[in-house]
Amino acid sequence: MNEGKNIARTTRFYRKIHKWIGTFLFIFFFFISVTGLLLGWKKHSGGLILPKTEKGISINMKDWLSYDSLHTLALKTLRDSLPENPSPALDRIDARPDKGIVKFVFKNHYTEIQLDCTTGKVLAVNTRTSDIIEQIHDGSILDFIFNTSDGQIKLTYTTLTGLSLLLLTITGFFLWYNPIRIRNQKKR
Repeated sequence: MNEGKNIARTTRFYRKIHKWIGTFLFIFFFFISVTGLLLGWKKHSGGLILPKTEKGISINMKDWLSYDSLHTLALKTLRDSLPENPSPALDRIDARPDKGIVKFVFKNHYTEIQLDCTTGKVLAVNTRTSDIIEQIHDGSILDFIFNTSDGQIKLTYTTLTGLSLLLLTITGFFLWYNPIRIRNQKKR
């Protein structure tokens, strides 16, 4: 009987931990779950979340313009198509050899410019909603907003939420399992 009381006491303790973590981090877990769902569905959103990748006229790399020439065209397009004159700093260049295009994704805003690798023709200028959602999901949106140097907010956010989710899983297991243990003891 004493063991049953110990199990009940620890169960109450787990319930308190579970309740306080869940209450304190509810809003974070809400955003993580919603953005996680959106990211999971991004390729099936019909271009609402992830911009559609266009097709160029040739997949033969011998026909392509140099990356330097394509970059110059992307910067010109950026200046001409966005009136607020955004930063030209590149985050990445995403080449799609199987489609004959290259995407220029910019660092300080969410713009993507797709160019035909052969002609340099602008195929699309898009806002990368998926990047915004991803930054909300992993907390790096705060590093972006506050311009931190090394992702300190993201690291704190992911550590806090990850450890909390681990604790919720462990305490949740015992909140389910301990009543079973108590019932089994009473049967004996």
